[in-house]
Amino acid sequence: MSQVIFHPFTPDGSVFAPPSKSDVHRAIICAALSRGVCTISPVALSEDIRATIACVEALGAATKIENDILTVDGTNMFSRKTAMLDCRESGSTLRFLIPVAAAGGVEASFTGSGRLPERPIGIYTEVLPEKGVNCFTEGGLPLRIGGQLKSGAFRVRGDVSSQFITGLLFALPLLKGDSDIILTSPIQSAGYINMTIRTMSKFGIEVDMTDKGWHVRGGQHYIPSDYTTDGDWSQAAFFLVAGAIGGEATVYNANIDSSQGDRRIAALLREFGAEVCQDGGTVTVKRAPMSAVTIDASQIPDLVPVLAVAACFAEGETHITHAERLRVKESDRLKTTAALLNALGGKAAETPDGLVITGVGRLKGAPVEGCNDHRIVMAAATCAAGCDGDITCTDAMSINKSYPDFYRDYKKISGNPEL
Repeated sequence: MSQVIFHPFTPDGSVFAPPSKSDVHRAIICAALSRGVCTISPVALSEDIRATIACVEALGAATKIENDILTVDGTNMFSRKTAMLDCRESGSTLRFLIPVAAAGGVEASFTGSGRLPERPIGIYTEVLPEKGVNCFTEGGLPLRIGGQLKSGAFRVRGDVSSQFITGLLFALPLLKGDSDIILTSPIQSAGYINMTIRTMSKFGIEVDMTDKGWHVRGGQHYIPSDYTTDGDWSQAAFFLVAGAIGGEATVYNANIDSSQGDRRIAALLREFGAEVCQDGGTVTVKRAPMSAVTIDASQIPDLVPVLAVAACFAEGETHITHAERLRVKESDRLKTTAALLNALGGKAAETPDGLVITGVGRLKGAPVEGCNDHRIVMAAATCAAGCDGDITCTDAMSINKSYPDFYRDYKKISGNPEL
């Protein structure tokens, strides 16, 4: 098992936000569906992105990468009528591509590893059979589908994962008739839906918002496009919080107009009391006295671990709510975030849907569990900016799932990881 020691440090430096993993996933799928040749740049080959690339190749697309430019040739997309799609540990890959394969009439088998086989897919097994798609599963993965997806009204919950809605949005323009996605509960992570629609528009697809969801016209065609990806606010957050609790950090390529919900990190750190300066795509955060806040995490679940770190350095009791979906991520992130902070001398308690963190001012060094969860390991790295001793963390290389260059970039803000 790989481990890493995070030595205490004072943040001082700057880094470019890596390409947004969420944006790259979406661009790859749109490019593959364009039936032409597209370039996507910049791209970082995290394990999740490798999973999406391998799966669109299994459906007939061809890809190549040179430096950070990914070329996707969708000419032969859906040329194979049977396919095996290994989604590894990527929930986005799985949930995005189930309806896409069904729209292509592909008999597809989906597998995965880690906790992915346990993560929910029930929305699809409920709605797809009503629209001509047979689903064979014992409750999770492996999942086998067959048949041809038909257009119509798709009634789906909005409070499980926005990824199900994104998957349908990708697939429905390919069908002959018009379709409607009708929400049966309030939407969470709405920013990710907006990102999907924005990316699809770059490839020529129109989606209309309705009172209850979205209307998607059938018979549309994805148009080949060269696509420039956003910087990743979810990953930038680790550096920005490090600056807030221990010194100063600057992140470039953080587009203030991004459709990513996690751009809220800048506003939340300002609300905590940190000194935040935004100028175009540049964000600088400096340490300042911080006070507790209350955070509704329904639209920003990926920020919860690092926001909990910030809360340890804020006077008072911070409440994070509406984050129950984190229990079915790579780890039970409410449990593992609380365990991380408590091991380091913090004071964090779980609630059914979130966390309550009491500020302690400083943390102490200790061994901690990475829980094979990239965001827990990166949160541990962030803690070192306000820690009095070494943090020894397991599962060091789980960062490859989303951010393979994390340790390299961490050093740029004066972080000191010892692998």
